[in-house]
Amino acid sequence: MSAKSTTASTDLSVLPEDNTAYGTKEYWQQRYMQEEAATFDWFKTYRDLEPLLSKHIGSKDVRILMLGCGNSTLSSDMYDDGYQSIINVDYSDVVIEQMRQRTQHQSGMTWEVMDVRALDLGDGSVDVAIDKGTLDALMCDKGDVWEPSAEMCENVGREVNEVNRVLTAGGKFIWITFGQPHFRRRHLERPSWELQIERLNDGGFDYFMYIATKKLAAAPSPIH
Repeated sequence: MSAKSTTASTDLSVLPEDNTAYGTKEYWQQRYMQEEAATFDWFKTYRDLEPLLSKHIGSKDVRILMLGCGNSTLSSDMYDDGYQSIINVDYSDVVIEQMRQRTQHQSGMTWEVMDVRALDLGDGSVDVAIDKGTLDALMCDKGDVWEPSAEMCENVGREVNEVNRVLTAGGKFIWITFGQPHFRRRHLERPSWELQIERLNDGGFDYFMYIATKKLAAAPSPIH
């Protein structure tokens, strides 16, 4: 069964009473059990994102890591468009098994239970890492957006540092979010990569694509 044949959830009962629940594994386990036959895409679909993803990824012959994949159709749609080496990770074993079953026909994709803050992947093992909403879930905090809590900053930093570690030199971390640069940029800045920001607006709400390109290793100085 294709992931495209499922329907997006409109069940309001899956919404948490407190937005901080979005940052907990327990919430997602319960939600995915309720949404067994559903798909849900935060912010934008592949159709919306394709022009910018194509621009920044370039070749389709790349190793892609989908961070906090959930039950989104993004991976499946990208696979059908030619990106056929995709590792999907999520800390919910419920959704990983659901998606593994739905995409059996897409043999180049793998589905692994993994916490984005502690990736069980080798250094420099992926070319592109994509986050669509996962960092935003980790940022659901009761604190002031101008002064986020130390715990939230640590959680976000752990994911970003892990992405930095597993990216190959020249690789790209692409984050799709509604978060404006004056709130989000600080969490991404690292001396090891160059950061670009693209704005997406189809006449409504603003979304942003942050693209962090890992710098190539400096060539060794010649020995005289």
